[in-house]
Amino acid sequence: MSTLADKVQRELTKAIEDDQLVLPTLPEVALRVREAAEDPDVSIPTLARVIGNDTALTARIIKVVNSPLLRTNREINDLQTAISRLGINYTSNLATGLAMEQMFQATTDAVDRKMREVWNKSTEIAAISHVVCRNFTRLPADQATLAGLVHQIGVLPILTYAEEHGALLGDSISLNHVIDRIHPIIGEKILRTWEFPEPIAAVPGQYLNFSRAADKADYVDIVQVATLQSHIGSTHPYTQLDWNQIPAFARLGLDPSTLLEEDEDLSAAMDAAMSMLQ
Repeated sequence: MSTLADKVQRELTKAIEDDQLVLPTLPEVALRVREAAEDPDVSIPTLARVIGNDTALTARIIKVVNSPLLRTNREINDLQTAISRLGINYTSNLATGLAMEQMFQATTDAVDRKMREVWNKSTEIAAISHVVCRNFTRLPADQATLAGLVHQIGVLPILTYAEEHGALLGDSISLNHVIDRIHPIIGEKILRTWEFPEPIAAVPGQYLNFSRAADKADYVDIVQVATLQSHIGSTHPYTQLDWNQIPAFARLGLDPSTLLEEDEDLSAAMDAAMSMLQ
């Protein structure tokens, strides 16, 4: 590790330990959606009014409900019908996850490009997570999608730090090293600060623990396997791991030597999920 990366890692780690790291706040629309969804008596029109204040998010929800993965025999063009089709929990989780994209923006081109890269990877892993969850578990797929969308949320404070420290921004190797080492710790802290449910809050800090033990398949397993699958065909170090030794595959009932892309139905579902989230 370079001297610069080591220095930045120490500074960020100390800031986390001293509770002095400035964490991002949840987008306002996501806060309002979560608050509405937590009301057991919330109605579809009420949730539609909350989401409807954000025209871009409204369009995304309608796009999702009309995607090949979820499409019914007729096209849906209004938000209330879309929420009725998806359900309140599914809609609120999806809206919360998609609202995150607002956070992946920066004032400098270099950081903005990196944030775009991270968000695009997150949507890819969210799409694979959705398909893995639907086909290999009984867990709600909307929560797997949300877990995929937020699993790299810890990168944001690191890039904010880099934006304020030109030396790190100009050294992409050191920056990537710091991101790889620190983002899981920060990500878990952010989601716990935001009071995300424990099964999702645990994902950032655990999804890269390839020897992790668990009683049964969970969202950490799903995002971990989705992450590995997303690097197939690349030279990424994860492709050099012995996937047969990674317990998450066994918990999901997946053969590590069987690539999801090779199954036509699963491949089509992943493409549909990807377009649904973009």
